[in-house]
Amino acid sequence: MKYFSYLNSAAAIISSYQGQQPFHVFLKSFFKANKKYGSRDRKEIAQVCYHYFRLGVWTKGKPLADAIAMAQFLCASEPQPLLAAINEEWNRNAGLSLAEKCAMLQINIDALQIFPPVAVLSQGIQPSVFNLSHLVQPAVFLRVRPGRQEQVAEKLNAAGIPFKQIAAHCISVPAASKIDTVLAIDKEVVVQDHSSQRTGELLQLVPNKTTLRVWDCCAASGGKSLLAWDMLGAIDLTVSDIRPAVLEKLQLRLAMAGIHPFHLHTADLTRPVPAALQQSFDLIIADAPCTGSGTWGRTPERLSFFNKKEIDKYVQLQQQIVSNVLPCLRAGGYFLYITCSVFKRENEDMVSFIEAKGAHCLSMQLFTGYDHRADTLFAAMFEVKSKQ
Repeated sequence: MKYFSYLNSAAAIISSYQGQQPFHVFLKSFFKANKKYGSRDRKEIAQVCYHYFRLGVWTKGKPLADAIAMAQFLCASEPQPLLAAINEEWNRNAGLSLAEKCAMLQINIDALQIFPPVAVLSQGIQPSVFNLSHLVQPAVFLRVRPGRQEQVAEKLNAAGIPFKQIAAHCISVPAASKIDTVLAIDKEVVVQDHSSQRTGELLQLVPNKTTLRVWDCCAASGGKSLLAWDMLGAIDLTVSDIRPAVLEKLQLRLAMAGIHPFHLHTADLTRPVPAALQQSFDLIIADAPCTGSGTWGRTPERLSFFNKKEIDKYVQLQQQIVSNVLPCLRAGGYFLYITCSVFKRENEDMVSFIEAKGAHCLSMQLFTGYDHRADTLFAAMFEVKSKQ
């Protein structure tokens, strides 16, 4: 039966995966080397694997086939053929609450440890709720750009794509929605997690000023640059990243978004800042490299393969970057520090480190997204009142 074939293929894939690269990259390579799988097969097998990884560290020491089967039941929200092939009773009860499912499986829900107990979590996280939230796939969120609300709603309605209004400029859509065929991505909407959008609340602490000079120093895909532009007006934007290929894509994205002028620089900010970036910025945004532990609902393989030594590595990176970029703020300038981490060492402890550098913390906030099927992010806004 094809569904048992999916389970067997998933087991073989999981057994051969060692966590050395993102699972979606590994899976793509596997299917490229094994062309016998059709598109439907690939989708089903991928889902089986991801459901397994959502059980995180709980799977350690348990028979693989049993853990894979139980994962399909615990992660299911409604009956489905694959689950029926595993266990008809489980399939009939797919809509039960997680507590009821655990009772059926004779699992103590309080002992269902999914997230690795590797470090102290940031204050404000409910450990048990956060732990179990990894069993649910995060939602897809869109940030509607200013003045586009009505036309975006009209286009989605016309295309029959359901959406949920989360906040004034934030909507969620089903994961499989073909929004890029309906909406102009980056021009009308930005694909951006709900909590990531909320980090913009701290930008409201920056006083209005004509043409703020803003540096997004760890720009990556540029989501925070677009957010700053939409919230602060026509800023004088500078973006940098260590990866030239990332900046090439970002250049196209900023142009699509109608952001101009902007300045791009390739820079390794663990080293002294290049002369071209040694300016007096009004605002520096550091969406710092981090463990990404607040986003593991989107990359659940990290729950099983995370090495706690990575925290030390990222804290060192964060401290080097902060130390190098803070001198590039003008007196009275602002510094926005952001991570998608849930670990105290990357968040509150870094606030203390930044304050020791002479910056005054105006506000720090943990954006717990698990109530909205969103990521968990941390952000803190600082003011540097005088040059060191």
